[in-house]
Amino acid sequence: MSNIWIKKPLSAYEADMKKSQLKRVLGKWSLTAIGVGAIIGGGIFVLTGTGAYYHAGPALAISFIVAGIACVFAALCYAEFASIIPVEGSAYAYAYGTVGEIFAWAMGWCLILEYAMASMAVSVSWSGYFNKFLKIFGVHLPAWLTSDPSSYTGEGFSMNLPAFIIVLLITALLVKGTKEAAGANNLIVIMKTSAVIFVIIAGAYIVFTNTDLYTTVDGVKNWKPFIPAETLVKNPEGDMVSAYGVKGIISGAAAIFFAYIGFDAVSTQAGEAINPKKDVPFAIITSLLICTALYICVSLVLTGMMHYTDFNPEGKFPEAIKAPVAYAFEIAGYHWASNIVTIAATVGLISVIMVMMMGQSRIFIGMSKDGLIPKFLGELHPKTKTPAKGIILLGLVVAFIAAFTPISTLADMTSFGTLFAFTLVCIAVWVMRKKEPNLERSFKVPAYKIVVALGVFINLYLILNLSAHALELSAGWLVLGVLVYMFYGRKNSHLNNPHKNTEN
Repeated sequence: MSNIWIKKPLSAYEADMKKSQLKRVLGKWSLTAIGVGAIIGGGIFVLTGTGAYYHAGPALAISFIVAGIACVFAALCYAEFASIIPVEGSAYAYAYGTVGEIFAWAMGWCLILEYAMASMAVSVSWSGYFNKFLKIFGVHLPAWLTSDPSSYTGEGFSMNLPAFIIVLLITALLVKGTKEAAGANNLIVIMKTSAVIFVIIAGAYIVFTNTDLYTTVDGVKNWKPFIPAETLVKNPEGDMVSAYGVKGIISGAAAIFFAYIGFDAVSTQAGEAINPKKDVPFAIITSLLICTALYICVSLVLTGMMHYTDFNPEGKFPEAIKAPVAYAFEIAGYHWASNIVTIAATVGLISVIMVMMMGQSRIFIGMSKDGLIPKFLGELHPKTKTPAKGIILLGLVVAFIAAFTPISTLADMTSFGTLFAFTLVCIAVWVMRKKEPNLERSFKVPAYKIVVALGVFINLYLILNLSAHALELSAGWLVLGVLVYMFYGRKNSHLNNPHKNTEN
């Protein structure tokens, strides 16, 4: 009978590293750029509008701080594991080597949800900025080609065609090779980081020089009250839900949490890092600190330029929810700045989708190598050394779902997968310290008992503050995962079936 708690020996990871066909081409700054490439975009260009209107109002900046604090605990735990087990597979690999197979399966299954949904959510937002980009040149796509069926107000067929096409183009780039994709990502990261800094400087200038926008003691302006009183708003599913106040800040932190998963993407690239035991921990922590500071600043200037209630998709600026930063400048009367942001976001969000799909494919490599998912998903192409078949299948699934699903549902399910995975990573660090206290670690979590306890508590608390709809869908995903493991993963696990592994 198979042992669902069997652990993968650390010696097996060393063997995997030696025989890996992945090319080690990524230095610490390339890894940091991958992290920044994934983090910058999802939160700044996608979720600032939904976070401000549906959750926290101007206090969205506090939501980003709360989410950032929760990420710090998880990031420290990730960094310790990356210094011990520097292979592709991220938290899945860490769990397999510490707690056991069923724990690792749950981790991998949640990471699949996290990366796939993030790719879909960001591709939908990219479509919104792309449409705005086309309008700069007087090109207007029909609504039925830019809207998912639930968001389309007309009659007949509709799909988000730009989201569909961009995913297929990125899939083709990822199949070509890691070095090419990383090089393209580095250029995009430089461009969009510059754009974010521009948003902060130009936005701050507008807020502090325009008396109609800047908060004064004489009247109620965009930042006053900074924490609006709790009230009810209609969510994307059409239900009236509580928003604002302290509860809104916490639910906002939960909803925007997927914006921070970029540092997880860094750990998935450990198999292609030149010096993974040092470079991966460096890139994880550096990318998180940089992006948290940028998120806080952008959310402040955004809610200063545009009143949080104006991000209502049923209000006077319905498209502001899809491209919030660009519309904030436009509504403030700075059309040239809006155009700059639109162009930067249109290009910049491409790197987010690319890094998410790249990370997802590396999860496939790790899980297929252990026999828990079909082998073809992780097979490397003989020339490009990328998991081409897995990437192509992933690209098709992401493209079709992105074309027909609203962004709010995708974002909340991504946050669930992220928060759940982060919780498991924190627990795994505690288990590893107890069972393997003398194991060599080039990076150690400081005051690990406190960090682990706070990490688990905050992440679980944020999960409970996600929307009920997201929790229901995510619970269904977990149930499906249990069935897949019982009927496929357990029977094909290389650790539980060594003879089958030998035959392969």
